[in-house]
Amino acid sequence: MTAHPDYEVVIGLEVHVQLRTRTKLFSTAAVSYGDEPNHHTTPVCLALPGALPVLNGEAVELAMRAALATNCTVHPISIFARKNYFYPDLPKGYQISQFEEPLATEGWLDIQVDDDEGEIRTCRIGITRIHMEEDAGKSLHDGSVVETHVDLNRAGIPLIEIVSEPDMRSPEEAGAYLRKLHAILRSVGASDADMEKGQFRCDANVSLRRHGSTELGTRREIKNVNSFRFVEAAIRAEIGLQAELLGEGGQVHQATVGYDAERDRIFLMRSKENADDYRYFPDPDLIPLQVSEERIEEIRAALPELPEARLARLVETHDLAEAEARQLLVDQGLADFFEAMVAAKAPPRRAARWLSRDVVAWLNEHDRELAAVAGTPEQAATLLRLVEEGRLTVRSAADLLPDLLERGGDPEAWMRERGLEAVSDEGALDTMADEVLAEQPKAVASYKEGDAKSVNFLMGQVMRKTQGKADPGRVREILIRKLEAL
Repeated sequence: MTAHPDYEVVIGLEVHVQLRTRTKLFSTAAVSYGDEPNHHTTPVCLALPGALPVLNGEAVELAMRAALATNCTVHPISIFARKNYFYPDLPKGYQISQFEEPLATEGWLDIQVDDDEGEIRTCRIGITRIHMEEDAGKSLHDGSVVETHVDLNRAGIPLIEIVSEPDMRSPEEAGAYLRKLHAILRSVGASDADMEKGQFRCDANVSLRRHGSTELGTRREIKNVNSFRFVEAAIRAEIGLQAELLGEGGQVHQATVGYDAERDRIFLMRSKENADDYRYFPDPDLIPLQVSEERIEEIRAALPELPEARLARLVETHDLAEAEARQLLVDQGLADFFEAMVAAKAPPRRAARWLSRDVVAWLNEHDRELAAVAGTPEQAATLLRLVEEGRLTVRSAADLLPDLLERGGDPEAWMRERGLEAVSDEGALDTMADEVLAEQPKAVASYKEGDAKSVNFLMGQVMRKTQGKADPGRVREILIRKLEAL
């Protein structure tokens, strides 16, 4: 864990999360990514005279899911406000957000981090508030000429802002908090939280104070960092910069800064605004958002199993190592596929290793999502059962993997059609091993002289005779037994 000998590090995070809705927060324009600029707008998005906002109920439900999953109190009444500032990609001249009366407050997440002695330590990170707001548009800077274009496809997309307490004391704690928050939001379906698409954006507030002091230092905000690794690196760079400045007798001034990942350096963006600079006031076009206690409890009861609970269950029920279970939970779809395979009688540990290693590698290579593959969990389970039963070698199963993912089908039928069924007859393997030992006297002599690697060569010869259709482990056992008996 990164610590500083002279200063205590104080970190709070503000995370902007795009909610998983089909339409925008206050209009019927579609939520879409990567389309031509300004193709998803309405009079509300464009702030045309007379256009009035109408709240998206789906967004409210998703925001409540996020709040309840992070142990927040959802308030029966919350108020939308106007946050006033002027920028080309903000057509109204204000952003609709929540300020004094947000949707939810007083939540928390427990995270695990390594302490300085290498032990796992649990600490609780408070969540101050979760409020709803609309996103701004996007400014596009043309590099060929001195021009800025505005794309309003993003304007009005529903967001929640999740504001933590300043409870984190290291970059590693910040990273652990973000990873857990990210997993929870995806697991409850509140957001896809795709960082590359800007659906999960983090601002980090960092300050330093002398060890033992209870007074917070002046904070600086690192804006819009787009990966967990870069958040940790940016905080580390900011800690170094502030510590150097204070150590030289200087003073930290409140500011918004950016992080240059290529150069690993912090750069100044602007002096930091305070809340009063935004002149918040309740939006007169929107009535207070009211949610009944009954509806809150309905949404709480409908929440799916959260990642930590699922991790514990996967470990206990399927006898997985914690590391194996965590690899599956990187993507909820992967964990769902795994559980469906196990329900179809796939051996659990082999299924976990196969999914997190072979299948993920194939998906990454082909830039595909697991949800888009043709093969079903039941078909995948059949493939692994054939391996477990010794009817198909691991190598042959790997050869069938692309077919399974690309077009689906019956792996057992493919095995028979292609003549891939493993040679498992003990008598046949014994005979082939005897033939190889008789054909390779030099390798046998080398083994008897202490060269254990010779058995690998002999294995290769037996596997050649079986056309790769034997279990290598079983072939090795047979050869060593016979060599030791010579």
